[in-house]
Amino acid sequence: MTFEEYAFARTSALVRLARLLTGDEHRAEDLVQDVLARAYARWARISRTDRPDAYVRRMLVNAHHSWWRRRSSQEISVADVHDRPGATDEAAGVAERDALWRLVCGLPARQRTVIVLRYYEDLDDASIAEIMDCSTGTVRTHAMRALAALRKRQEASASASARTGGEF
Repeated sequence: MTFEEYAFARTSALVRLARLLTGDEHRAEDLVQDVLARAYARWARISRTDRPDAYVRRMLVNAHHSWWRRRSSQEISVADVHDRPGATDEAAGVAERDALWRLVCGLPARQRTVIVLRYYEDLDDASIAEIMDCSTGTVRTHAMRALAALRKRQEASASASARTGGEF
């Protein structure tokens, strides 16, 4: 497969993964562009691997972690607000997903990466371990700790909401 064929077929999936990792659509697009530029320079070697997609995903995760570590700017991401009329009121579902996503964003980088790769990319522990360059036991530990933290934060959020009567 040529690099152009790969990039055409996988860019949208890579942007989705990057968006889930970064929490910011524009930073995700920049991250994928940087990773694909580096992959293009190494494509002869990457294409000879058994699973070039796993290699590029690993490049993406590593690039995200590198950015996070050297984070020189203190930018604050703000979600775009799009007002579109709909047939049904989906506010409750959106609010629930947003609340859960905010909890996921509060996790440490490696735990968040495991959660994104496992539940959003639907990868197994072995694939995640390969991408993150760690053991499957480490992946399971990160997942267990992340899920425990999410449960604890969700319970705390629910009890705080109950005390205030659900008002903000």
